[in-house]
Amino acid sequence: MNTVENNNNYEENARFLKALAHPTRLHIVELIRDKEPCVKVMEEVLGVSQANVSQHLTLLRHLNIVEAKRTGNQVCYRIKNPRVLKLMDMLTDQ
Repeated sequence: MNTVENNNNYEENARFLKALAHPTRLHIVELIRDKEPCVKVMEEVLGVSQANVSQHLTLLRHLNIVEAKRTGNQVCYRIKNPRVLKLMDMLTDQ
């Protein structure tokens, strides 16, 4: 791998880690780890507004960490990038 490829990988990894470097986003990832909850459920569990949950999910979605699925008038989420599960496993093995 040449230097340019290494730098791109470092930047991609930094964006990935930065996206997860927020307590609410870590909690969201944990919530959707084994389920596909809808925004309303996440709002209730997290104790934050729907707008706040949506902002966090938008960032995670743009970085391909999670993906959305519309069910009727609800939007539910699931993990898209399996790397996030490996990272969460390492964090919980403390």
